[in-house]
Amino acid sequence: MSEVNVPKLRFREFEGEWVEKELGKISKIKTGNKDTQDKMENGKYPFFVRSNTIERINTYSFDGEAILTAGDGVGVGKVFHYLNTKFDYHQRVYNIHNFDENIFGKYIYYYFADRFYRRVIKLSAKNSVDSVRMDMISKMIIPLPQKPEQQKIANFLTSIDQKIEQLTKKENLLVAYKKGVMQKIFSQEIRFRDENGEVYGDWKITKLSEITKINQGLQIPISERHLEKVSDSFFYITNEFLRKNSDKKYFIKNPPLSVICTKDDILMTRTGNTGQVVTGVDGAFHNNFFKIKYDKSINKDFFVYFLRLKETQNMILRLAGTSTIPDLNHGDFYKLKINLPSKAEQTKIANFLSSIDKKIEQVNRQIEESKGFKKGLLQQMFV
Repeated sequence: MSEVNVPKLRFREFEGEWVEKELGKISKIKTGNKDTQDKMENGKYPFFVRSNTIERINTYSFDGEAILTAGDGVGVGKVFHYLNTKFDYHQRVYNIHNFDENIFGKYIYYYFADRFYRRVIKLSAKNSVDSVRMDMISKMIIPLPQKPEQQKIANFLTSIDQKIEQLTKKENLLVAYKKGVMQKIFSQEIRFRDENGEVYGDWKITKLSEITKINQGLQIPISERHLEKVSDSFFYITNEFLRKNSDKKYFIKNPPLSVICTKDDILMTRTGNTGQVVTGVDGAFHNNFFKIKYDKSINKDFFVYFLRLKETQNMILRLAGTSTIPDLNHGDFYKLKINLPSKAEQTKIANFLSSIDKKIEQVNRQIEESKGFKKGLLQQMFV
């Protein structure tokens, strides 16, 4: 045991230096004895495997406070559970339990979940880790204040997690509400009224070939793409742009006018993630995209909601074919039909759905801010 310095951020009522102890000396660690095939749908107890998905099972092999983490697979260093109940767990899931009397278990959970991945990467010869050895956990050094301070830190972080959980539930409810109300709007179960309180006129089924024209993008050789924006270059919109957490951007020079788009245009993927709709982007688009031009009878936002509707997406995928990589061509796109209300009702529908989207975006922003706040605290509240 050795003394260590105090963290940058600390509750005022505490003082004194922290100490370091190996995790295996302040707790017991073991693995489960079940396999994934042992799971039971609607089982009585939670069953922890090597992912964030919690299965169910009709047996339990542990009852009490525990920290669980994946021992191999894609969840290594990324999957953590804290619980105090009856459960069962996979033979390659580690269970950290039986903490010393001067240890607050949830404090260990927060420190372990924040720092363990860095440790396994450091101890691995590769940039990824296939499996966890027992000593990676048991010999991990844990900085420890006195138990009351451990408890205060853990309770504070728990309150942030609870806020994130509440906001996430709120976001999920809004998303579900929007999905349900869109179905009712486009099936005309819900109708909007004009300034005189009268329901707008009948909707008209129209082929997209009558109200739209599409331009296909251009395949630019890799040798002509630039990773940095230069004079007179355009952002090159590819399927890579649609992937979350992708920071790779390409720029190209002198693209044809037909493949240039602005934030007011609608793009849609025709192959790959077929049917994905993109708006609000300036640049030039890849061959995997269509640019959709629509006539004056269409409200852009209403049309985007129509394209993203589950039924429309299902139809797009059927038209794109059943090959390994679906591919939607011009003729198939033009076969799509839209049940079109008057432009005034389109606008009311779009404004209503946009107001829900704004609420979802606001809650999502609060979630991200709370996660960022927690991340900053973890960096400063631990030594």
